[in-house]
Amino acid sequence: MKKLIPSLIAGTIAALALALTPAHAQTAKPQEKVTLMLNWYLYSEHAPFFLGKERGFYAEEGIDLDIQEGRGSAVTAQAVAAKSATFGYIDITTMIKAAAKGAPLKSTGVLFQLSPMSVMGFADKNIKTPKDIIGKTVATTPGDSMSQMWPLFLKVNNIQADQVKIVSGDGQTKLNAVMNGQADLLLGYVMDQAIKLQDATGKPVYPIRFADSGINQISSGIIANKNLLTENPDLVKRFMRASTRAAEAAEKSPEAAVDAMLKANPKAGVRDTLIVGMRQSVALYHTKETAKQRPFRVTMKNVSDSLDLLVQYGGMDASTRGKPEDYVSLDFLPAN
Repeated sequence: MKKLIPSLIAGTIAALALALTPAHAQTAKPQEKVTLMLNWYLYSEHAPFFLGKERGFYAEEGIDLDIQEGRGSAVTAQAVAAKSATFGYIDITTMIKAAAKGAPLKSTGVLFQLSPMSVMGFADKNIKTPKDIIGKTVATTPGDSMSQMWPLFLKVNNIQADQVKIVSGDGQTKLNAVMNGQADLLLGYVMDQAIKLQDATGKPVYPIRFADSGINQISSGIIANKNLLTENPDLVKRFMRASTRAAEAAEKSPEAAVDAMLKANPKAGVRDTLIVGMRQSVALYHTKETAKQRPFRVTMKNVSDSLDLLVQYGGMDASTRGKPEDYVSLDFLPAN
C-alpha cells in the first residue's frame, strides 16, 4: 500500500476539523472591545450588565464588553469625556451639570427614572424628617452623585450648609462612621447602603428619600462621548440594544442577574442582600408614564423637570439649561 503524502494528510485533517466546527463559530461576529465604566464599586444595580454579558447579549452584537468599577459619577464622566472609557453608567444629573459646562457628553438612555438617593441613619435615632438633620453629622463621599445633589436637598428644605457637619470618606468609611457613632447619617441609595447598614448591624435603618422632598430626578443611565454618537452610531445602537435586553432579563429574574455578577466577581457582596437590592433597583426603572415602555426610554418631561430643579436649586446657570434633547437622546434605543 502506498504511503499517504504528508501534505495530503494535513489537508484532510484540516477539512475534517472545519466540518466538525459548530456553524455559529464559523459565522460569529467579530468582537469589538468596549469598556463600560460604572459609577461605583459593584453593587446590586450593576448586575444587569453582567447578566447581559453572561447570556451573550453583547457578544451577539459584536461587543466584547469589559465592565470596570468606578469611583463616583463625576470621575466616570471625566473618563468618558477623555475617551478612556467607551460608555459610562452614572447619575445623569451629574453628567448634565458637566455637559452644561462644556463636557462632550450625552446620555443614550436613563435606567433609573425615579431617584434612589437618600440620607439615612439608624431608626432609633429618630431622624425622620429633613429638619431633624439640623445639628447632625452626615458622612459623604466627595465626587459621587449624592454629594453632587446634597446641596440641592439642603436648599429645597431650607437648611443652611453650616447647620450640618460633614465627614468624608469612601463607601465603606461612610458605613463605618455610622456604625461606630462618628456620624449620625450617611448619604446613600435605598437599594444599596441602607441594606448593607442593616445587614451589618441587625438594626433597622430609616432613609429620608430625596424624592420625597420633590427631588424626583432622573438617576442612573448610560452616557457616551458626543463624538462617538456621530463617529460610530452603529456601535451605540448595538450597545443599547444589548443593554436593554439585559435590563429586561434582570426585571424578570433579579436572582439570575445577581448570580451572574457574583460569578464574575465573588467579592461583589452577599447574595441575599444583593437580590433585595436588585429588586429595589428594578422598581426604579419606570415612572407611570413609561410603565409600558422598554427600559432606558425616559420621557423628555422627566428630563425637563430635572433640568428645572438643577436651575432652581442645583446651581446650574439658566443660560446653559438648554433643552432635554441637548442632554439625552432616545435615538439609539431599540423600538418598543
